[in-house]
Amino acid sequence: MSPAETKEKSGVGETLGKAGTTVKDGIVGSLKGMSEIEAEIVNLARHTVTDALKGTGAVANETLNISKEVIKGALKASEEVGTGAVTTVKAVAQGIMLGVADVGGDVQQAAGQLLKGAVKGASEVGTDVALVARSAAMGAMEAVGQVGGNAGTAAKAVVGGAIEAAGTLGLTAVRGVTDLLVGAVEGLKEVAGAVLPKGQAKTPGAGEAGPGKKPATRGKSESTSE
Repeated sequence: MSPAETKEKSGVGETLGKAGTTVKDGIVGSLKGMSEIEAEIVNLARHTVTDALKGTGAVANETLNISKEVIKGALKASEEVGTGAVTTVKAVAQGIMLGVADVGGDVQQAAGQLLKGAVKGASEVGTDVALVARSAAMGAMEAVGQVGGNAGTAAKAVVGGAIEAAGTLGLTAVRGVTDLLVGAVEGLKEVAGAVLPKGQAKTPGAGEAGPGKKPATRGKSESTSE
């Protein structure tokens, strides 16, 4: 390779190296910015919920309604500015749980109420219920860890609350919520299996017998043909 070719190759390598560094630095800066925005959303939701619950004086009874309204607001805001609803809902859910903890509420119980509110709010806004439930579950469990709550009890409340609320929307919603929740929080597969009603865990397919029903009517058909 001639000196000119060596110099040219070296220049290309240096340019590519700079491009890689520029992209890396840009991504790091963006991620830092996203983390700061997420932290701001957490704090906003936290202070909003804290003030609201202090005003009502009924933490256990109002967590569901406050969660629904706050998450509806977050979803509408995400739609207006075009930001990711998943990140927004997760941050809001985390803030709601921290707000409950700030006023001395039971975070394990609040986790279930939060998920009910999230599912109801998503349904009213017309957003994907399962995705919202998953994001809310992640935020709730993260907050439980922050305040030193019982993760196992909270996980059961999360699944139970989400499935109960999704049950009012139909079996398809229950399945969608359950599938995504299982992947959202470690250990939720076993919890979902324990909480999900047996009749909803598996629905009879074509030709399968439902609960309390005899499998098909072969005998009757055969006797008719005979």
